[in-house]
Amino acid sequence: MAATDNAMQVDEQQIDEGLYSRQLYVLGHEAMKKMAASNVLIVGAKGLGVEIAKNICLAGVKSVNIYDPEPVTRQDLGTQFFLREEDIGKSRAAATVPRLAELNSYVPVRVVEGQPGQPISIDLIKGFQAVVLTNVPWSTQVEINDWTHKNGVYFIAAETRGLFGSVFNDFGPEFTCVDPTGEQALSGMIVSVDEEGLVTCLDETRHGLEDGDFVTFSEVQGMVELNGCKPRKVTVKGPYTFSIGDTSDLSPYKTGGIFQQVKMPKIIQFKSLRESLASPEFFITDFAKFDRPATLHVGFQALSAFQEKNGRLPRPRNPEDASKLVSLASEISPEELSKSVLEELAYQATGDLSPINAVIGGFVAQEALKAVSAKFHPMVQHLYFDSLESLPATTPTEADCAPLNSRYDGQIAVFGKTFHDKIANHRQFLVGSGAIGCEMLKNWSLMGLATGPQGIIQVTDLDTIEKSNLNRQFLFRPKDLGKFKSETAAAAVIDMNPDLKGHIVARQDPVGPETENVYGDEFFASIDGVTNALDNVKARLYMDQRCVFYEKPLLESGTLGTKGNTQVVVPHLTESYASSQDPPEKETPSCTLKNFPNTINHCIEWSRAAFDSLFVKPAESVNSYLSDPNYIESSLKYTGDATVQVQQILSFLVTDKPLTLQDCIVWARHQFEENYNNSIRQLLYSLPKDAVSSTGQPFWSGPKRAPDPLTFDSNNLIHLDYIIAAANLHAFNYGLRGERDPAIFKKIADAVVVPEFVPKSGVKVQINENDAAPETTAAGETSEIIAKLPPPSSLAGYRLTPVDFEKDDDTNFHIDFITAASNLRALNYNIPTADKHTTKQIAGKIIPAIATTTSLVTGLVCLELYKIIDKKSKLEDYNNGFVNLALPFFGFSDPIGAQKQKYGTTEWTLWDRFEFKNDPTLQDIIQWFQKEHKLDIGMVSQGVSMLWSSFIPKKKANERLGMKLSALVENVSKKPIPPHVKHLLLEVMATDEEGEDVEVPFIIVRI
Repeated sequence: MAATDNAMQVDEQQIDEGLYSRQLYVLGHEAMKKMAASNVLIVGAKGLGVEIAKNICLAGVKSVNIYDPEPVTRQDLGTQFFLREEDIGKSRAAATVPRLAELNSYVPVRVVEGQPGQPISIDLIKGFQAVVLTNVPWSTQVEINDWTHKNGVYFIAAETRGLFGSVFNDFGPEFTCVDPTGEQALSGMIVSVDEEGLVTCLDETRHGLEDGDFVTFSEVQGMVELNGCKPRKVTVKGPYTFSIGDTSDLSPYKTGGIFQQVKMPKIIQFKSLRESLASPEFFITDFAKFDRPATLHVGFQALSAFQEKNGRLPRPRNPEDASKLVSLASEISPEELSKSVLEELAYQATGDLSPINAVIGGFVAQEALKAVSAKFHPMVQHLYFDSLESLPATTPTEADCAPLNSRYDGQIAVFGKTFHDKIANHRQFLVGSGAIGCEMLKNWSLMGLATGPQGIIQVTDLDTIEKSNLNRQFLFRPKDLGKFKSETAAAAVIDMNPDLKGHIVARQDPVGPETENVYGDEFFASIDGVTNALDNVKARLYMDQRCVFYEKPLLESGTLGTKGNTQVVVPHLTESYASSQDPPEKETPSCTLKNFPNTINHCIEWSRAAFDSLFVKPAESVNSYLSDPNYIESSLKYTGDATVQVQQILSFLVTDKPLTLQDCIVWARHQFEENYNNSIRQLLYSLPKDAVSSTGQPFWSGPKRAPDPLTFDSNNLIHLDYIIAAANLHAFNYGLRGERDPAIFKKIADAVVVPEFVPKSGVKVQINENDAAPETTAAGETSEIIAKLPPPSSLAGYRLTPVDFEKDDDTNFHIDFITAASNLRALNYNIPTADKHTTKQIAGKIIPAIATTTSLVTGLVCLELYKIIDKKSKLEDYNNGFVNLALPFFGFSDPIGAQKQKYGTTEWTLWDRFEFKNDPTLQDIIQWFQKEHKLDIGMVSQGVSMLWSSFIPKKKANERLGMKLSALVENVSKKPIPPHVKHLLLEVMATDEEGEDVEVPFIIVRI
């Protein structure tokens, strides 16, 4: 294929927000438009090359082009997930491209033609914006890079050898990075600017800026020259203050103002590979191995020299070849290098591991996307990575690592056949098969995990596949939409590695207290460990608790945009996931949302609540009233907003019940008037714009923005969008047919006559969170309203349809309503509005996600899985990881040890427990503690039931002491123990001989 054909002319295409929505929240529209104009060449289609290509295809560039004319070998199947047994002997590129092309219909994938044995040449790389070389000899890398450096083509060279990886970047002599961090630009309210340029922020609001950041301003009164000024450089003076340089020549500051951080482009100068070989700049991935990059920089060059000299790579665990590599390294560099690291590099040179390919492939794909989008800071310039700590404690022999002409030869070369058999007979439970779950299953299938006689993978996920999943959950295709994730993912990895057939069980049962009959003693006895691939903290905490109880290792990971983390939980060694948690999210005070919003987030949060109060809760209340004869009596009389609910039922069933879409449009027009005109006029009547606080300060100042009522204008698109969305959703509640023609809505809404608003006196406004919420209606009026309700029997079978909020369907008016409602409120308060895409993320609480981070994080988890299978027993054997691909940054640390507690002379951790068999009596347990540990038990509880305490009446206490535990639990809880429950968990309050309270482990009673 000619690399310069017309199909490669740069053009700009529309971005499919449905497919790319999670990625757009990471990269933004501008970066993605640049990517969509870029043609990328990837040289080499083995495990590393296909991992990079997969991630770039999913991300969305103009075209992906693959050069690899070499024939497929059986060993390639061990890491190249798009090759199959029947492809052996075919050209690697030709066999791979059709499957790559299925990933993203917007990205053409092409074969760059060549002959077997023909290396990549300069002629073949012309016409591409970025070139990625994988496992190419260094002499070729230098030759290609000399040309790309001079000709403005972005260049990346990457290599993986066993547990080692190497990356080199060259984006040219002057590369402009438009957003080095990818973090959201900061903004905040200010309360003063003095003549020396010292800016003070609102009380208790940290600005978050750093020295060297740039800011501009808006809404400043007095010192108006700052509004929209050229970005001014910041010097941080404290958490609430910063300096912007001399402002003495500006008008005096009066009040108000908002600072806005401005992202400034950064120019980065790259050296060519030829220049870098002699004076490399290293990017450190692990500060505990600070001196290793220097050794590996020479080692990889020596490896390339060995291959060119001998026509092959060093043989696995062969001392003679290792010695030759060490000699070659000493010829390249006189520096003192680590001989043991160089020998290990030689031993593993023919090794090919999917976890390492996932780590390096995820990283390189993001670097290629940085090159073509200018978004995020590129790596400068050499990265060397290794995970030697993943090697088994028993070093494999040369014979054990010899190739067997199997798909697993690349793994056997590193770990040996003996350890490979342990991997094959491992039993793992994967919880979740979304983005991380798909990547995990792909790596496991390539590793041959669970393919042995005893091996099994259990995977569960109750979700079905949606369009937005396809951008990063790469085992799914458009034809799979609507199918169960776990079943589809399991079938896809069996296709990758048929050895998994009969060794993978796909489930749809969620994990939680309600499925402990499914995931109970027998289930946990049948697995060796658990890997979480979850997207919520509640499920993570639950699985953590189960792993602690059943003493199973847990591999935990998560991603947020370009950030990712991994955690290893090992029984009787590390702390558990629940041992340390993030602080809870800060909630917006209700008075801010109701009366004093000052950011678009406040408006969106308010409109999300309005969505529920208009289209969900009233319909649910009506249905409850119609189906439950005691609803009014048993429920409403005990709730704080009883009158509001009864009024809603009356309105939805009688006074405002629509019969046609026209009635729904009239209703929507009245909602507009109430929310964006009348309520604002009432607020300004109670708190006029010239109101002052008790201290004499203007009330409407600082974070309190004075609102203005809106007058309905059907020519204003936001006004009309609100009417269209609200009317359609109201019609949905009643099963009426909707409409999309704006002219119909315009005509009817314009004809509605709204009653003149008369403000009420004495209406109390909630100003602070601690103020009581104002009373809405006198209590006596509730019974009058109830009397007007039709008896449920007169509406037998009649039901409304509550709206079920779904953020990812762009045709259902849900996000349309929230966008219009929040933007109208923003117009009330003179706050900048937000587009539908931004609103969707905030209202839908969407977690930004990209395939590259997922790939890398999952690779790191699998490197820890090798250690779990080897049953390593020291904290320093394991790594918890944190990465940020935007910066980029890698941070690794030993896991934190399980915290030790003590009673008497006995130390214990969260992994310890007391176990009683054969359903003892309570007396037996209390006496055992006294006799064995000299502890007095003062209280015993199980779940929410208090079974016994020293202060209950003596007769009752004695009765309970003599009962078997199972009978006592049934007696106190007044519920039978379910048949699947084989044990009970007890907690006790205990005191020692001095009468001091002591903490003790939990108690398991087998019944």
